[in-house]
Amino acid sequence: MLKQFSKFFQDRRIHQRVLQLTWPVIIANLSLPLAGAVDTAVVGHLPEPVYIGAVALGALIFSTFYWLVGFLRMGTTGFVAQSYGANDQDEISATYIRALGIAALLGGILILFQYPIGRIIFWFFEATDQVEGFAYDYYQIRVWGSVFAMFNLASLGLLFGLQRMRTALILQLVLNGMNIVLDLIFVLGFGWAVAGVATATVLSEAVTAILGLWICCKVLGFDFRQISVPRLLHKDRLLRLLTVNVNIMVRTLCLEVIFIYFMWVSAKQGDVVLAANAILLHLLYFLAFGLDGFAHAAEALAGNAYGAKNRKSLHQTVVVALFWSCIVALCFVLVYWLFGGLIIGLMTSIDSVQMLADKYLIWMIIAPVLCVWPFLFDGVYIGMTRTVEMRNSVFLSTVVFLAIAYPGTEVLGNHGLWLGVMVSFVVRGATLMYWYRNIEAQLGKPA
Repeated sequence: MLKQFSKFFQDRRIHQRVLQLTWPVIIANLSLPLAGAVDTAVVGHLPEPVYIGAVALGALIFSTFYWLVGFLRMGTTGFVAQSYGANDQDEISATYIRALGIAALLGGILILFQYPIGRIIFWFFEATDQVEGFAYDYYQIRVWGSVFAMFNLASLGLLFGLQRMRTALILQLVLNGMNIVLDLIFVLGFGWAVAGVATATVLSEAVTAILGLWICCKVLGFDFRQISVPRLLHKDRLLRLLTVNVNIMVRTLCLEVIFIYFMWVSAKQGDVVLAANAILLHLLYFLAFGLDGFAHAAEALAGNAYGAKNRKSLHQTVVVALFWSCIVALCFVLVYWLFGGLIIGLMTSIDSVQMLADKYLIWMIIAPVLCVWPFLFDGVYIGMTRTVEMRNSVFLSTVVFLAIAYPGTEVLGNHGLWLGVMVSFVVRGATLMYWYRNIEAQLGKPA
């Protein structure tokens, strides 16, 4: 095994390709929390704290919406990467058009039924009247950008699948950079408060969607008059598309269950525990931003190899991407071990929260070693569009999480809750790795 790995390591091309595809995604990922921080900062300088809560609540609603329809990005990446590997240009175009059609349909439904959807959403929240009022204003503006936001997911999916990460980076920087500039103009310049933040986001999404459509059409070298309707409506391909998208959505819902339960139990333990866990979750999110770059690279390269039925290329991609993911994960371990307390101190000045977060920091120190496997193999499975295994893995990990976290919190307190999260990562990683061996074997002998 060591000799085999050494052979793969000597092939610099695959290492270079993985790293070339990874760094633009990491930069794009890091621009997301920056834009969110600016959203908070601009309203944070207004006289009332309700503006911060309203923007946070409104942003959470749309983040949840777009996370649930994440299959528009992930499914598109997988299908495009496989068609790219099989050199099927027509199917690449058809996949993109189908994704745009679904995005238009879902976004249109959200706009058409915005009133009853909004009433139901805000019925569940128990914020103050002022916060809910401003958050609803935010919702009523942001909802008009839903089609544009979903178009952007489809365009990113196409570009990832075609291994054009730098172009995808440009789109993300345009989106987040424009959002930051318009935030400053509308909120601090015009005094539009929460409405200014929402308007800035919608305009940024619209401009990015138009730019993305233009870029993708240029990349594909076609116009919409050349669309083959029979190919678009091919029964078997539509059925496969539906299956993949539903499986990804179920997977996402299971992950939502884990984190919603996590926050619910955190809140039950008191405000200090909730605040400490929220800070530690930010450290987990930073870890995800770092490792997702390799997952996205694996989506494109593994999907390409899977579509070409090239077992050797698939195996090389997984081994090399996993190697570099582990290197980055170990760097996170070192950073959190040496500087975790300092990072926590930068995020909060409240002594009680700092002390409690420091107490549970050990979970963030071991998290990178446990997260690297499911994060990387999620990318591999998305590229191969093997979403049944992904769905089953996350479902099983959710069951295990609840089985550990519920009694574990009673016995171990907050340590029991974090134990459940970590074991869920282990279950996901172990099952995905186990099933991957069988999937790789199905491609036949090495090329």
